[in-house]
Amino acid sequence: MKAYKIPFLFIALVFLILSGCSSLTQKANSSVTKTIKLGATAGPYSDQIKQAIKPYLEKKGYKVEIVEFNDYVQPNISLDQGAIDANVFQNEIYMKNFAKTRHMELYEVIKIPTAPIGVYSKKHKSLDEIKDGTTIALSNEPINQARALAMLEQLGLIQLKKGIDPTKVSEKDIQKYNKKIVLKPLEPAQLPRALGDVDYSFINGNFAISSGLKLKDAVALEKTPSYYLNGVTVRKKDKNAKFVKDIIAAYKSKEFKKLIKEDEEYKGYVWPDWFK
Repeated sequence: MKAYKIPFLFIALVFLILSGCSSLTQKANSSVTKTIKLGATAGPYSDQIKQAIKPYLEKKGYKVEIVEFNDYVQPNISLDQGAIDANVFQNEIYMKNFAKTRHMELYEVIKIPTAPIGVYSKKHKSLDEIKDGTTIALSNEPINQARALAMLEQLGLIQLKKGIDPTKVSEKDIQKYNKKIVLKPLEPAQLPRALGDVDYSFINGNFAISSGLKLKDAVALEKTPSYYLNGVTVRKKDKNAKFVKDIIAAYKSKEFKKLIKEDEEYKGYVWPDWFK
């Protein structure tokens, strides 16, 4: 009898020890803080994360790291490669086109208040001063160039070919110049710097604001359609993840709404329907 009791007691003791260790390990793992890396272009979208999104997520127990970018290419590459968990800088049309050409699985989870494209000038106070020979800088990136060309048509300066998808137009789709303006396509980030060399420049809101310009200083602002509103983009496989749902909740929070509605810096932004 005694010969059998000792091994049994030993085995039972080992089982209890291992169970205790497993419990402690699970407890330790459950207490590990989830780190979220959010990418954004330097300027208003990065500022919004710092001012309202990061504090909200930190209250939920996350550690939040903000990664700033200065172009429209690296944020999606970093997201696709897993260097960041989400990015905030682009509209859905740009994102889908980028993902298709680069064979990426990206997904927009929510649209956010967006700074419109503005027409800025250091030489002129209004568009009434446009004449033959006036130089106008605009983006060389296809999606944002299409936006600028649509604005030029709305302003009566050009006529685009009939039946062309307004989100895909380019300079070759200009049917007629109502004034002999000179268009100068440039990298989006270079457009604010071009103000000293051209008469007018079409500048995306984030680059305008990050360079010290204000929306109220623009001689004209885009009437931004909903499909050009920026959004939060994640990898498609993560679209239903808990951290993604919490990012969405952060943008829908009363803290974020208060920031956008009350801070002077965000006057002139275009709001998505859910935000109103």
